[in-house]
Amino acid sequence: MAKEDVIKEFIKIKGVGKAKAELLYDKGFDSLDKLKKATTKDLAKVEGVTETIAKNIKDQLKETKVAKTKAPKKKKVEKPKEKEEKPKAEKKAELKAKPEKKEKKPKAAKKEEEEEEPEEEEEEYKVKKKPKLSKEQKERLRLRKQIKKRTPDFLREEWFRYKRIPKNWRKPDGISSKMRINLKYRPSMVRVGFRGPKETRGLHPSGFEEVIVNNVNDLESIDPKTQAARIGSTVGTKKRMNIEKKAEELEVRILNM
Repeated sequence: MAKEDVIKEFIKIKGVGKAKAELLYDKGFDSLDKLKKATTKDLAKVEGVTETIAKNIKDQLKETKVAKTKAPKKKKVEKPKEKEEKPKAEKKAELKAKPEKKEKKPKAAKKEEEEEEPEEEEEEYKVKKKPKLSKEQKERLRLRKQIKKRTPDFLREEWFRYKRIPKNWRKPDGISSKMRINLKYRPSMVRVGFRGPKETRGLHPSGFEEVIVNNVNDLESIDPKTQAARIGSTVGTKKRMNIEKKAEELEVRILNM
């Protein structure tokens, strides 16, 4: 085959342009048969052909092989055989011997007969209980959120310099400490000015006052209008379930359910 014809066949393969086709031809792949016989490593040696491109070329060539092998065969037309006429007595005997065919039920009838599995009902979302707060308290909570947004993360001095220093806050000390002297471009320190309103200190973001609960009896002392329960970390699953049931009866919100 001429070089131009071979390059045209190569270009038909996805991922192979005119430049790559010429490089393949120059490297000795002057026919499709040689390309099919070549391995991915041989193709990858050619400049501009990576391993992924080589694999794609091999896959496409394999597909063309499979398509050729799976060509549709022509069906042979059989001549109709001449039916031998049987006597009437033999036909009647055959009909009696054959069992009667059962009537097939439609698919729709079968589905109706089958027992339908009960569908699991989705649990309705219950709105979490909110505390009864005055207008002033609601305003203070909103103000506390605004202050919290602009407060920086208070990190220990030179936490970024050494791996052994954790990030948790410690007051800077030392004669040469730049952070203690409040020099420019140093991280901010904990100060009174960053505090939120006094009325909302210690409250949960929802506005409830948190009360730690370790057993069922502790729930009775909680005021459900202003207080919410937080189950202790040492409480087991069995006792926890009992606390949750009792809390539903008393309409007490649990913060760590």
